[in-house]
Amino acid sequence: MTTTVPTPEMHQTKKGNPYFFGMKVHIGAKVEHPFRVIRRQFGYVKVRFRGLMKNTAQLTTLFALSNLWMARKQLIATSLGKAVFPVNV
Repeated sequence: MTTTVPTPEMHQTKKGNPYFFGMKVHIGAKVEHPFRVIRRQFGYVKVRFRGLMKNTAQLTTLFALSNLWMARKQLIATSLGKAVFPVNV
């Protein structure tokens, strides 16, 4: 029977520390939200292999549009002259 030594990169998160785990989940949600917007709002569910430059250009445009989509309430409030408060997305 052989024993394996775990690598330092594969260590567990701090057990019993709900603040650490909550922050990890919170950051993951903020990172994954633009991908959900691109999939659901703009219908980008399958990658079409059309060349690296075309795929890069399309993804860059989609991420720019997703930023606008997520900030739409703030942009509308600004254009109407209302006070803008940060919105938790």
